[in-house]
Amino acid sequence: MNKMVITCAVTGAETTRAHHPRLPITAEEIATAAVEAREAGASILHLHVRTDAGEPTQDLEVFRRAISAVRRKTDIVIEVTTGGAVGMTPEERLAPVQLEPEMASLDCGTVNFGDDYIVNTLPMMREFASQMRARRVQPTLECFDLSHVYASHVLIKEGLVTPPFHYGLVMNVPGGVRYEADTLALLLSKLPQGAHWTAMGVGRASVPAICGALAFGGFIRVGFEDNVYYAKGVLAESNAQLVARAARMSRDAGFEVATPDDVRSLFKLRQS
Repeated sequence: MNKMVITCAVTGAETTRAHHPRLPITAEEIATAAVEAREAGASILHLHVRTDAGEPTQDLEVFRRAISAVRRKTDIVIEVTTGGAVGMTPEERLAPVQLEPEMASLDCGTVNFGDDYIVNTLPMMREFASQMRARRVQPTLECFDLSHVYASHVLIKEGLVTPPFHYGLVMNVPGGVRYEADTLALLLSKLPQGAHWTAMGVGRASVPAICGALAFGGFIRVGFEDNVYYAKGVLAESNAQLVARAARMSRDAGFEVATPDDVRSLFKLRQS
């Protein structure tokens, strides 16, 4: 497929208004950001939600309101987070899968997260995968390290995750694997044959990760969750500006930018 799938992570859990004053927080702000990202070339919305005070939450009703607001305005594919935020319980993190979104992230291992860490044991991963499979939610297997890729093979071997596989390779989280071309190549060499993958470069790795995706045949994620800057010391105007650059780079490299329906077909997402 000569089409580039672009995901936009418009909010995240750790980014705050102190990092960027235009960070979307309310359901309507998230929906507006999703529309703008879709118009700029994104086909997937990676969705975190916030309380009215701007704190990360996995509250089911907050997710329900955000999903409803997005759905009223755009056809973008919605991928909810089950990574949540530092300190959340597995039960909290898994809650939004009850809403049966088209996609959801599934963290494939414990990871250092700056001065904190997020725990993902194999029993937790099995439960998350089982719940997604039961509700026909397509998992994005998020890997912050090589060991996480190997852990994903356990889920596949046990039949908890089935093709088509989609990986999210998260690079440059402080304490996690760095973005480096040879490291990316190593991670890719361990993925199941035929697996799709998205490069997620955090902070200064954002643009290099786009280049890596273009060079190695992967997909792209951008957005304020990963990086609020357009250039060194220059805040991005919006999530859409980051998407537009990724789309432009993709077209310059000879790719057509995928639509949400392209993604639904490629990943064989559940038909509503």
